[in-house]
Amino acid sequence: MRNMFLTMMAALLLTMGTATADWSDDARAANQRGDYATEFQILQSAAEHGSARAELLIGMHYAEGKGVTQDFAEAIKWYRQAAEQGDAIAQNQLGLMYSNGQGVRQDDAEAVKWYRLAAAQGFPEAQSNLGVAYSGGRGVTQNYAEAVSWFRRAADQGSAGAQNSLGVAYHEGEGVKQNYAESAKWFQLAASQGFAGAQFNLANMYMTGEGVTLDYWEAAKWFRLAAAQGVAMAQFNLGKMYFEGIGVLQDYVYAYMWTNISAVSGLSSAAAGRDFIAARMTPQQIAEAQELARECQQRNLRDCN
Repeated sequence: MRNMFLTMMAALLLTMGTATADWSDDARAANQRGDYATEFQILQSAAEHGSARAELLIGMHYAEGKGVTQDFAEAIKWYRQAAEQGDAIAQNQLGLMYSNGQGVRQDDAEAVKWYRLAAAQGFPEAQSNLGVAYSGGRGVTQNYAEAVSWFRRAADQGSAGAQNSLGVAYHEGEGVKQNYAESAKWFQLAASQGFAGAQFNLANMYMTGEGVTLDYWEAAKWFRLAAAQGVAMAQFNLGKMYFEGIGVLQDYVYAYMWTNISAVSGLSSAAAGRDFIAARMTPQQIAEAQELARECQQRNLRDCN
């Protein structure tokens, strides 16, 4: 989370215009060295002079608890100040807070109001969130065609989440005519950006041959990438592929390792799958698999086999 916060904040600070260079450079330097308390003080000074971007960043500090005690209500206050000045990112963040009920009473209609304001400015994440609202009928009347319209606007700007959602729409035929090839295209775009859900969805397409040529090896590749990001079902499916020798060389040790990790990740059915595999292993193989699982988790699921 620290690295994600640093990257997000630094990216926003890099977009500052020359008018804010006097404070944004100092704030960015503090952020990059992890000195959030100093960065917060710099932002407070800038906010006192009416900077909407500083107000947005202060809101993010309160939401994340970086340099200050986490306080969602205080985050809402600062997001609102920036949003009322027309900052699209702040409008989207305020929408998310209403959607999640963080710092305010949960209110989907209010969330949609702020998403719409940000989306009208062309902010892709707000367009994607507005699409999700229409798809699920949250705060608006459910309308799949309208959802697809917003997903497409965001997807065309490169939003991985919107690309994945558009892939789902084409796969399910919601708001568009069902088209597996088009679905696979959008999953591929999102998966290539590292979006875990799209990696999982694309792997399933390769497993079934829907919209793509059936390819178990390619399926294993995408399941592995999703598994490394903590997708429990991808971990389980990868373990199953190792057990059956589909798309990978058969290996009960790795099969046990991935199903065990999936169980730890919270997939309720994974424990039974792990035990089924264990019944076909020697005690030495089980011990090796358990050690590999521990090492894999210590590496945050990276480079596990």
